[in-house]
Amino acid sequence: MFDIITDSACDIVREYAETHNLKLVPLYTTFDGVNYLKEQYDITHDEFYRRMTDEGAFPKSSLPSVQDFVDAVMPSVEAGRPAIVCTITSYFSGSYNSACTAKDIILEDHPDAKVTVINSLLNSASFSLFIYQALQMRKAGYSYEDTIKVLEALRNDGRIMFTTESLEYLSKGGRLAKTAITITSKLSLRPIIVMKEGEIGLGGFTRTRNKGKSNVIDMIQKYIESKGMPIENWDITVGYCTNLEEAEKYRDDVEAQLGVKLLERREDFKTRISIISGCHTGPYALGIACIPKYTTIRL
Repeated sequence: MFDIITDSACDIVREYAETHNLKLVPLYTTFDGVNYLKEQYDITHDEFYRRMTDEGAFPKSSLPSVQDFVDAVMPSVEAGRPAIVCTITSYFSGSYNSACTAKDIILEDHPDAKVTVINSLLNSASFSLFIYQALQMRKAGYSYEDTIKVLEALRNDGRIMFTTESLEYLSKGGRLAKTAITITSKLSLRPIIVMKEGEIGLGGFTRTRNKGKSNVIDMIQKYIESKGMPIENWDITVGYCTNLEEAEKYRDDVEAQLGVKLLERREDFKTRISIISGCHTGPYALGIACIPKYTTIRL
């Protein structure tokens, strides 16, 4: 048996994590640059997004400290259990570096400890699916070593595609070029964002939100088809920020077009686009994430 530790950018809600023996290391957010709040511990998703929508606040995110990861991993080490630590893509945050430094510190005093840090190359809902694969492998009896091999093989194929109302938040967070922001604002276009292999980019523009949502479904379907595996070999979910009713209807539309049941339908798996992701996407992001199931990887 091994422990799974992840930072909170994985979008998995705290209650689910606690029920499934998944340890969350929270990232931080600040609205004033002085006071930093732990995601899901000091501030809820609802309060975070309320401040963005009602107050027009533009929060910033901050990585977990090295000590945060030391504190999260040490109980596993002291109990003699191996630990797999998964982090948000290193292109977006220094969380991976913090976790690696924490591992080095721990190994100085506990050289026989088994601790592996994995840069997921993912964020948000696609990262949640990555962690879900890890949980499923542990449940299925996979070894510590085999689970690491499969996760490292899966991470490049994870995708998240979403639409939002503007590129303002991504621009302020330094995620996209300001020229793209100018184009969308002047022409009143809604962007489609694609995250792949750790980085984020533009996947196109639409005039309306409904068209953007439709295009995202088409893009996910084409991506899955391009990989040459049956759609039944993929786990797929919808991520949203504030509008649960819209997200529920969107899941119906995605299921109807793709012809499969989405993972988030299951009562035991709940995600929501996280506070940290929301800092950059804004409060109106809605999209689809996918990743191959762990059973598709041959050891």
